[in-house]
Amino acid sequence: MSAEGARRRGPGGGRKDGSRQGGGKQGGGQQGRTSQGGGKQGSTRQSGGRRDAPRSAGPRRDSPAPRQVRPDARTVALSVMSAVRERAAYANLLLPSELTKARLDTRDAALATELTYGTLRTQGLLDRIIAEAAGRPVEEIDPPVLDLVSLGAYQLLFTRIGAHAAVDTSVEAARTLGLGRAGAFVNAVLRKVSAQDLDSWVEVLRKDVTDPVARLAVGTAHPEWIARAFAESLGANAGELPELLAADDARPKVHLAALPGAISAEELALVTGGSEGVVSPYAVHLDSGDPGALDAVKDGLATVQDEGSQVVAIAASRAPLVGEDGGRWLDLCAGPGGKAVMLGALAEIEGATVTGVEVSEHRADLVRQATRDLPVTVLTADGRDPGLEPGFDRVLLDAPCSGLGALRRRPEARWRKTAADIPGLVILQRELLESALRLVRPGGVVLYATCSPHLSETVSMIREANRRDDVELLDVREILEGIDGTSTEGLGDGPWVQLWPHRHGTDAMFMAGLRRLESAPTPATRED
Repeated sequence: MSAEGARRRGPGGGRKDGSRQGGGKQGGGQQGRTSQGGGKQGSTRQSGGRRDAPRSAGPRRDSPAPRQVRPDARTVALSVMSAVRERAAYANLLLPSELTKARLDTRDAALATELTYGTLRTQGLLDRIIAEAAGRPVEEIDPPVLDLVSLGAYQLLFTRIGAHAAVDTSVEAARTLGLGRAGAFVNAVLRKVSAQDLDSWVEVLRKDVTDPVARLAVGTAHPEWIARAFAESLGANAGELPELLAADDARPKVHLAALPGAISAEELALVTGGSEGVVSPYAVHLDSGDPGALDAVKDGLATVQDEGSQVVAIAASRAPLVGEDGGRWLDLCAGPGGKAVMLGALAEIEGATVTGVEVSEHRADLVRQATRDLPVTVLTADGRDPGLEPGFDRVLLDAPCSGLGALRRRPEARWRKTAADIPGLVILQRELLESALRLVRPGGVVLYATCSPHLSETVSMIREANRRDDVELLDVREILEGIDGTSTEGLGDGPWVQLWPHRHGTDAMFMAGLRRLESAPTPATRED
């Protein structure tokens, strides 16, 4: 197995480290917890390197309280990286709380964010460079030490931080974390890494690679199988692959959704200093910042949601029905609740109600909390057999998927996924889609969506469903064209829609509309 596929996947991620993983927990896990919490060893040594007084002596009563040394940006980055490796944490969910605990100023918080996301995003590429510099596979390097080397290598190759500072802070961190003689190893490897710039290292790694997609994958820190899946999905537009991979590596903007009926996108842009979106009439973009600190978000007028996800909920609410809309809407995989909020706000305007289904109790609670002021009822049930009576007018199926369309927002995800994950997801998606088509009434619509452009999860799934005699495929482009404030440029030839980061600035969301029929359609209406 390659370094990209084998390295520190964490629980459920596919790696079997054996004794090395256990050694990592014994040798590095405790130090990782000390680092994460800013423990005694870290703060004492950072304060000047003096040894702690013997425990029996105790503090002098007239001595001042010991100074609490707050973690710096690198310490925060290492803490999140350790959590990602050891317990499969999600960096985008964990980092904000770590920044709050560390009480970093704006500049250091920005640095911690860059170091965390950047190192995790380029992990596979860094692994290969480190293996070359160390003269050994990364699987043979103790995980906490590998985290340190990776963080240092990212600073050397992807930032303007000086080589001396990047190497010295990494070596000091090894000493502070109590990693024994690892400092000498960290120093040696990083000095070899610093001997060449990123372009030179990429050429070293490409020296025996002739396939153009594989070469692009190396240079853009993508697993080859993902780059190939993107190229296949682009089809005739595969020449856009370099742009797509570059957009996948760029830091995404913050996307806000102005809740329908509460505030308009124009008003939200004015009060936040953002700019209105292009694909969704409710979207506002911010270059950066903490969206949770915005008054509009705190007051429930807006939420944080990628513009592509907004379009999915909008299309589900606007798809044309045959027969009267009875106002029974269903969100079959509602967790964690982003689309349920948008769907609920739209339903409230239309006088409809939404039933949300989520198999995970924790995620169901998140949906309940997010939609508490909206006409949404949430059930904890398996969407494949939720125990509901058929007859829904609209069903949104935002199916569990590989998430390849949101890699720019989930930096570690590209190294956790493997091509072997896809077949099992396809089976689940097929079963959920069959359930959705059972639950929707004749004349009603199912809006199928995935945050993945992988053909097995998207086009192949819809083509298979469209072979049924009781299904008619809708043109989602026509649905979106009827929505004021929505641009349909670059949506493809239809009838489904695939959004792309490099074209639309959104996650790579796929959506298709299926209308349930009373009887079989004529051959002329079929999409083969």
